[in-house]
Amino acid sequence: MLATLGACGALGGEDTSKAAGGDGGLEKPKIKVSLLPVVDLAPLRLAQEGGYFKAEGLEVEAVDAPSGQASMTKMIGGEVDIAFSTYMPFFVAKSKGAADIRLVADAVSASPKSNAVVTVPTSSVKTINDLAGKKIAITDKNTASHLLTVSVMKDHGVDTSKVTWVPMALPNIGAALAAGQVDAGYLPEPFLTQASKVVGATPVVDIATGATQDFPLAGFGSLGSFVDKNPKTLAAFQRALGKAVRDSADRSKIEPLIVKYAKVDAETASLLTLPTFGSTLDPRRLQRVPDLLQQTGVLTAKLDAAPMLAPQAG
Repeated sequence: MLATLGACGALGGEDTSKAAGGDGGLEKPKIKVSLLPVVDLAPLRLAQEGGYFKAEGLEVEAVDAPSGQASMTKMIGGEVDIAFSTYMPFFVAKSKGAADIRLVADAVSASPKSNAVVTVPTSSVKTINDLAGKKIAITDKNTASHLLTVSVMKDHGVDTSKVTWVPMALPNIGAALAAGQVDAGYLPEPFLTQASKVVGATPVVDIATGATQDFPLAGFGSLGSFVDKNPKTLAAFQRALGKAVRDSADRSKIEPLIVKYAKVDAETASLLTLPTFGSTLDPRRLQRVPDLLQQTGVLTAKLDAAPMLAPQAG
């Protein structure tokens, strides 16, 4: 769905890569980051295209992944250094002792109308109460698409015990709805606007409501071994991403990147609702994620988010 970005030069200006490395350059000047085909990554794409990483002496190679779970699996397996995912898989893996997961940078929080459970006119689902016992498309079990849907359904008193959860890649959910393979599906942008235009998808419920309003959705994680061995590299990644997040407030900077890498047309890019971008991690805010995992029964014991946070660049 997304083309992999190569190393892009800075858009003019002096090359500050030597200065960025501090007293001797980065421990690992080229890193691999696994990514999903979502709008959430517009700031990272801007950091690549705009030369923000290069200005820090860092080259970032993008490796595509179909889901957050798959992205994290690539990182645990050593295929990439940093993984983008919704936060749930990171916390689940940590709780199971699958890996020493560290969270290195924030990405997005849920903003109104940027993530929704949708249906199509031919579906029997008309309201959130109709979701009980239905087939609902998600990216994977125990990801944001799954657990936030569960949370919102429970907020409305809807039984989730007999739902059939159908994992599939985000680009395929709209077609699956139109073909009647599923009754509803969780979609973030740009797939939300695309499905509305192509198959007439309409929201059943906005995810950024109730207990999940402003919920921390996704971020970047790594292994403790990488974080401990590469503090300068990690700080360079964080600084570049932070600058890109700030510049992403100007839609004119990121809409062309959404068109280019999310493979949507310019009209869709102009219509879609952006999530709330961020880069710096806050332990109190992130604690909402493992707390929700515990409330939904995915975690059996409380998990403290604070020790999982990597040092944050100033």
